[in-house]
Amino acid sequence: MELHFYNDRFKDSIEQYTLSEEQLSFTGTPKECNELSNIDPERYSILGIEGEQLVTFFVLHKNEGVKPYSNNKNALLLRAFSTDFHHQGKGYARQSIKLLPEFVRSYFPEINEIILAVNLKNEVAQGLYKKNGFVDEGVRKMGRKGELIIMSYHLKPLNEYQN
Repeated sequence: MELHFYNDRFKDSIEQYTLSEEQLSFTGTPKECNELSNIDPERYSILGIEGEQLVTFFVLHKNEGVKPYSNNKNALLLRAFSTDFHHQGKGYARQSIKLLPEFVRSYFPEINEIILAVNLKNEVAQGLYKKNGFVDEGVRKMGRKGELIIMSYHLKPLNEYQN
């Protein structure tokens, strides 16, 4: 599996990406999110590709996206994370989250923290994030769809990985 920035060669994949009603209660569609990324230079649509298939999708949002959740100017917000309905239960969400820190280090070297907001009722997603290094530091916010848990993944400086 690989993570890629969106480009137009993935347009059909975005159009065909399927989310269940339950998924839609927690996240936006890749098509909607990508339209926002196209007009906001601080948003980056990221695609999880397995073979030639789009299996996961999320947005990385800098600066203004982070402000409601953190004062860290070197943080990046992970938002709108989803797995295509037809590919759920195959471990792709876990693989995408595992690849994320290295992806961020490669393309956003100034970033030292990845944050996300997960709905309190979305226990499956909370478990996924916790198992992959995100920490619940006790911060809560009210979102449009209910109470949110703010979680963080602290990136170590590159030289700490080389020891």
